[in-house]
Amino acid sequence: MKYQLVSGLETHVELSTATKIFCGCTTEFGGAPNTHCCPVCTGQPGALPSLNMRVVEYAIRAGLATHCRINGVTHLDRKNYCYPDLPKAYQISQYDKPLCEHGYVELESGKRIGITRIHIEEDAGKLVHEGGFTFIDYNRSGVPLIEIVSEPDISSAEEAREYVEKLQLIMRYIGVSDCKMQEGSIRCDVNISVKEEGSEELGTRTEIKNMNSLSHIVKAMEFEYARQVETLAGGGKVEQATLRFDERTGETFVMRTKEDAQDYRYFPEPDLPAVIIPEERIREIESSLPELPDEKYKRYVEVLGISPHSAKLLCKYSAVCAFAEEVFSLGAGVKNTVNLIVGTIYSRLPTEEEKEKFSLKVTAAEMAKLVKHADGGKINLTVAQKTLSQMLEEGKPVSAYVTEDDLKGVSDGELMSLCRRAIDNNAKAAQDFKGGKDKAIFAFFGYIRKATGGRADMKRAEEILRELLR
Repeated sequence: MKYQLVSGLETHVELSTATKIFCGCTTEFGGAPNTHCCPVCTGQPGALPSLNMRVVEYAIRAGLATHCRINGVTHLDRKNYCYPDLPKAYQISQYDKPLCEHGYVELESGKRIGITRIHIEEDAGKLVHEGGFTFIDYNRSGVPLIEIVSEPDISSAEEAREYVEKLQLIMRYIGVSDCKMQEGSIRCDVNISVKEEGSEELGTRTEIKNMNSLSHIVKAMEFEYARQVETLAGGGKVEQATLRFDERTGETFVMRTKEDAQDYRYFPEPDLPAVIIPEERIREIESSLPELPDEKYKRYVEVLGISPHSAKLLCKYSAVCAFAEEVFSLGAGVKNTVNLIVGTIYSRLPTEEEKEKFSLKVTAAEMAKLVKHADGGKINLTVAQKTLSQMLEEGKPVSAYVTEDDLKGVSDGELMSLCRRAIDNNAKAAQDFKGGKDKAIFAFFGYIRKATGGRADMKRAEEILRELLR
């Protein structure tokens, strides 16, 4: 019997507001334990929450960017459970009236992963296990989150990876979160079940908690799928449970039996009033959204003529796109700009974090000057790449490396003379070319480049060589 994987993700995204959701404490990452907290976010008796409306705005931005419907009237709820990192013994979240509902994220295949809801809530504190003891750090308690709950539309671990990557990119583009998995600002709970292929009936699901690595999500899903299939094939029954993924063994293990919604005893938060968002405010937020990643990719390929591969590499990082478009706006050619970014600049930024930050010693204005020299044939791409590498290293302007003599180029007369000499010095290559070996023409290029210090226009040199060798 064949089984099909069925998965939905609950993705917690930490919002990049300056202060927490219900108090004025900083949301800055790090800091000594229990220094970014106050009576409100540590649940002291008599302390009352006050909703940070920037959190509501950011959640609406996320909802609009993922095609959700925004509920103009909503409220917050208490989700009751007792755990050491939750000092009030309840979490302020949303239950029956989430802020955003019924959206989707579209994968490259065209498949849409439905979004059931996006709601706002507060984060819990952090448990630190050391030397047989457990310590609690409440710095993270009260940090604002949105929880993005998908439909069970995901059919493979790779689809889950792409879905999370798409969410990361969208949230970064619209400026609501940095989505740094290594800092916990995006975390996923993965719900997974298997069903008989062709059946409409879903199997019993398990939930893998707090996944903060794309590779771990893939490994955990693959292991859990195989475990559930093996259990069912052996005549066993999958038990509903909350699981952890062990990074060392690559296996999942049971933490506790899974709670249902009724176990949390949700009820409306009595200390906060209903939230009413006028339609005109929703439209204002919608009009402030930037061009989204899929829209940008389409424009890059269809309008600017960038190759799909390069467009994907650019659109993956919002800061890179902002830099590239500033260079374009200064009159630099698209093709050479993209080649230099994807080739020379990316080679110096090996990590995803470095590319996303895109902190360079080269300004867009200086980059545009360099590209325009290459566009005009005053320097070739090899020289441009070498020059850009020096600029990135030392932070000096183009003029420090490309002199007026360099920009003079090589005249047709001089280039004709060099081509004749190149042919005279390589009679075998000339004979091979005349004998039908077209690629033999490249044998002359090294001589010309060396003689001109790389200043020659090699396209023009090739034209002259072909004329002389006819």
